[in-house]
Amino acid sequence: MTPEQARAFWDSRYGDESYLFGERPNAFLERQADRLRPGMTVLAVADGEGRNGVWLARQGLTVTSTDISPKAVAKARALAARHGVEIDAQLADLDAWDWPVGAFDVVVGVFVQFAPPAMRDRLFARMKQALKPGGLLLLEGYRPEQLAYGTGGPGQVENLYTEALLRDAFADMTGVELASYDAGITEGAGHSGLSALIDLVAIRPEPAAS
Repeated sequence: MTPEQARAFWDSRYGDESYLFGERPNAFLERQADRLRPGMTVLAVADGEGRNGVWLARQGLTVTSTDISPKAVAKARALAARHGVEIDAQLADLDAWDWPVGAFDVVVGVFVQFAPPAMRDRLFARMKQALKPGGLLLLEGYRPEQLAYGTGGPGQVENLYTEALLRDAFADMTGVELASYDAGITEGAGHSGLSALIDLVAIRPEPAAS
């Protein structure tokens, strides 16, 4: 899918007034609240209509939110305004975007599974590079078992995550925590029902002392 095709696809999905994945934050992200502190800088990758970025701003974080869909970015800004917070909502094709390096205390990627394997490898590398040393990566996705549930996510098994895949991709991180489980989720019309989930929490290492 070209960037133009991706933009048109997501614009069509986000075209209604309602929020496709709801207005509440992702449950995994919400459970990480104790790891977050006001004043932290955070990048919300492929943040869609802003539900996660806006929640992070409401916790007092300084938020950069990205998405390829102009309609999603406009809805993210509107959601932030309704909640009385500010986010830097940027229109971004993540494969061509000029990713900041060493800029964020936290990087959040929730269901960033539109990316086939080669693109996914690039995005994972850039997520890690965007973190400050000691920065926190929070990632949630679907496992291959999700295809049988059909309650959200891509239809391509190669886009889904396994523990082995994530352990390999983030082997250069520290404090890695992985959890695979099934749970019912209610995130608007887009994600609803029993789902095969996988969560990753990891830290970008501090540079070695000289």
